[in-house]
Amino acid sequence: MTMERSEPAIDAGERAMLEGWLDYHRETLAWKCQDLDDAQLRTAAVPPSELSLLGLVRHMAEVERSWFRKVLVGDDPGPIYYSDEDRDGEFHLTEKDTWEEAYGTWQREIGAARRNAARFALDDLSDGRSRSTDKPFNLRWIYTHMIEEYARHNGHADLIRERIDGVTGD
Repeated sequence: MTMERSEPAIDAGERAMLEGWLDYHRETLAWKCQDLDDAQLRTAAVPPSELSLLGLVRHMAEVERSWFRKVLVGDDPGPIYYSDEDRDGEFHLTEKDTWEEAYGTWQREIGAARRNAARFALDDLSDGRSRSTDKPFNLRWIYTHMIEEYARHNGHADLIRERIDGVTGD
């Protein structure tokens, strides 16, 4: 797999800019996982943390699902990897957990996110509500939050990848 990333045009409109940066960060996480085998992707490279690249991909599949299904359109298909008994299940990996499955799930959630977001204008309010304020979110807020979420986790991915095989990059 060879990942190509592209930043949005510097003169893009607001929506294209937000979607472009979100896609850039999605591509960055995939790029950080490129050319590693399942064992490397499962490696928690910074003990005592359990954080791994495969866990990050699974986590972002959950985050995509939560914000673009549950919050934005009020569809709650339930969690993918975690449960009430294991709230961090996406990070608790076994030998059975593979890149193929996690990547496919993540890409399906990204596809659902794009389809759901396409139905909303940036100022349109979500069907779901904030747990803390009981207020809906506009799509602009969700996009901005998702960019922040990916950027933060891509920083983690950068460190994990460097620890695994020395590969660095922006």
